Amino acid sequence: MAHSKTTANRRHRQYVRNDSGRKESRRGRKSGRWLAFALLLVLIGGAGVWWKSRSWMPARSDFPVQGTWLSAADGAIDWPMLRNAGADFVYLTASNGAAQRDPAFGESLEQARQHKIQTGAVHVFDICMRAEGQAANFVTTVPRDARLLPPAVRLALVPERCPRPPGDAALQSELTTFLNQIERHAGKAALLMVSPEFEKRYHMAAIIDRNVWVEGSFLMPGYSGRPWVLWTANRELSLPAVERPVPWVVVRP
Repeated sequence: MAHSKTTANRRHRQYVRNDSGRKESRRGRKSGRWLAFALLLVLIGGAGVWWKSRSWMPARSDFPVQGTWLSAADGAIDWPMLRNAGADFVYLTASNGAAQRDPAFGESLEQARQHKIQTGAVHVFDICMRAEGQAANFVTTVPRDARLLPPAVRLALVPERCPRPPGDAALQSELTTFLNQIERHAGKAALLMVSPEFEKRYHMAAIIDRNVWVEGSFLMPGYSGRPWVLWTANRELSLPAVERPVPWVVVRP
């Protein structure tokens, strides 16, 4: 009899343990499902924010004149669609350093004008190269045409191209020489398109008296130290008219 009671007690304890384990397992599975569901909601929300950021443009009521900056790297452009998307102007990369020329510049310039989009040219300034060669590259690439918008000079730190950046005085001297030469060709003052990192290092927007083009997605930046004229409000705007996301630029009213 004692043996039977002991066996029964053992069976009861085993049943309790098994039942408890099954309940814990069910609770674990339920908790896992809720966690997976919560993670799914986070991913969906993140994807929505990402997509919204790719499609965001500042309100026309705040910035009536808007446009973009393009180069051959952006692929084929549907110009009528780009115009319908709200591009009042387009800046086209023309030259880079002392030798590189954007292969799409001439064709893009012609197409933009055919579709009534104002155009301007961009030179990507190499801070490790002398000014004369870069100015010659720009002048031979960009036509002398009063219809063009003021030329823009891209100023950014590119460690892989210029591992040992010049000092402040040397850079200011070369940049001033470059600006003087291209401005004589263009017949108008240039814009300084300064990246935040470049301006933090050299403060050229504060030193050289030119209009400034700044960048900073979604929030108006203040790093130039003075009022800007152009702002890249979204660095990666997705447009059906262009193969790749492109910078979307607005003009200060």
